[in-house]
Amino acid sequence: MKKTISVFVSVLLFLNLFTFGVNAKDSGTMPVKVTAKAAILMDQTTGKVLMSMNQDERLYPASVTKIMTMLLVAEAIDDGKISMDDTVTASANAVKKGGSQIWLKEGETMSVKELYKAMAVYSANDACTALAETVSGSEESFINLMNERASQLGMRNTHFENCTGLDDTTDNHLTTAYDIALMARELMTHKFVTDFTTIWMDSLRNGATELVNTNKLVRFYQGCTGLKTGTTSKAGCCLCATATRDGTSLIAVVLGCSNSTDRFEGAKTMLNYGFANWSTVTPQPDMSLITDVNVIMGEEKSITPKVPESTALLIPKGKEKDIVQDIELAASVEAPVEINQVLGTVRMSIDGEEIGSYPLTSPRYIERITVKSVIISLLKSLCGK
Repeated sequence: MKKTISVFVSVLLFLNLFTFGVNAKDSGTMPVKVTAKAAILMDQTTGKVLMSMNQDERLYPASVTKIMTMLLVAEAIDDGKISMDDTVTASANAVKKGGSQIWLKEGETMSVKELYKAMAVYSANDACTALAETVSGSEESFINLMNERASQLGMRNTHFENCTGLDDTTDNHLTTAYDIALMARELMTHKFVTDFTTIWMDSLRNGATELVNTNKLVRFYQGCTGLKTGTTSKAGCCLCATATRDGTSLIAVVLGCSNSTDRFEGAKTMLNYGFANWSTVTPQPDMSLITDVNVIMGEEKSITPKVPESTALLIPKGKEKDIVQDIELAASVEAPVEINQVLGTVRMSIDGEEIGSYPLTSPRYIERITVKSVIISLLKSLCGK
C-alpha cells in the first residue's frame, strides 16, 4: 500500500538530471542570433543544454583544444602526480611549436604553475606541449590520454591529434560544440583553474615576458570565469566562454566564426539570455513530508527514509512558485531491509510536466526477527523487571 502527498513548495528539491527545457538529444532551437558554424549554451552545474545550433557538427577547434590539456594537467595536479612547484625542462619538441608561444629555449626551466598560466592566459603552444610531456612522458602518449578521457566524458564526436590545436598538418583533429561544453564543464570542477583563466594581464621571467589574456570577456564581461579562445585558418575564430552570476554558472561555445568580434558577441548574447531566463536554487527538503515506514517482522518497528542531499538546480525564472512535489512512499516493508533499499520516490513537476525524481532509501540494514531474537528480547524484558 502506498500513499501520495502533493504539496506546493517554494523551490525544487534535489536532482541533477532534471530535463525541463532543451536537452542534448533534441536541441536545435536558438532563441538568439549567433553568427557561427555551431554554438551551444549549457548549464555548468547540471549539464542541461539551454540552446544549440549544429551542436554535433564536427569542426576544427583550434586552441580550444587546450581545455582538454588543461583538464588532464589539472587532474594530474589534484591526484598528486605532479605539483605546481615542480620544475619542467623545455624539450626540443616543445620549443619548436609555432603559433602563440612564450619562446621557450631548449633546456630552459619553468615551474608547472608558470607554464599553466602561459597556457591558460596566453594560449602558449610551447608551454602546453611541455606540460603534456611532463604528465605523460611524451606528446604522443598524452594525445592517447586525451582521446581516452574524451571517450570517458562522452565526447563521442571528438578526435584529438595534438595537445595544442594546431591544425596545419592534420585533417582529423575535430570535435563539436557539445563535446567542448562537456570537457569545459569537467575542467571547471577543478576550482584552482579559475585562478588562471580569470587573469587579464600578467608576466613571466621577472616581468620580461608579458601575458595578455586572449579572452577579452575576462575583462569586459561581468562574471566571466574563462575559458579558452582558438583561431586558425581552418577553424576560424572559436571560443568557449564561462561565466557565473548570482549562483548560476553557464558555458557558451561558438565555433567557426569568420571574425573575432562574432565569437565574443555570440558568446555574450547566449550568456545574457541564459542569465535573464534561468536561475539556480539549492533547495532543502521538507522533512515533515517524509513519514516513517513500518517494518514488518523486523528488529525495528519502523524506519525513517533517507533523503538525498540537496544540490544546485537550474529552473526557469519565475517558476519557483509553480512547483509541485509528489511523494510516493510505501506504508510498510517486510524485513530484512537492506541499506539503500528504495522505500519511495519524490517526483517534481511544473505545470503538470514531470521534471525529475529521486529515491527515498533506507539509511541502514534492519534484520528480520527470529524465534531466537524474540526469546532474547523476552528474557531481557523479564530481567529488566
